[in-house]
Amino acid sequence: MPRPKAKKKRKPIRYKSLSITLTARQKRSLERFAKSRRTTPTKLIKKAIRPLLENYADLEVSVNNEKVNQLKLFDSLRENP
Repeated sequence: MPRPKAKKKRKPIRYKSLSITLTARQKRSLERFAKSRRTTPTKLIKKAIRPLLENYADLEVSVNNEKVNQLKLFDSLRENP
């Protein structure tokens, strides 16, 4: 009887911590809302921001430092020498 193949070991997931500040009222509201949904505040926050986190992981960001209004000031000088 052939031996079953050994499973590949999964690559460990690396986690990063993130801290946010809330007012006492916001914290109490978050805890009560989570309790009403029978979940934890952490799971509630993760579920709320998951669509934002998953869709933009591979997005390339280009930083544009040009000031649009300032560049238009000199367009008329360039056209009429």
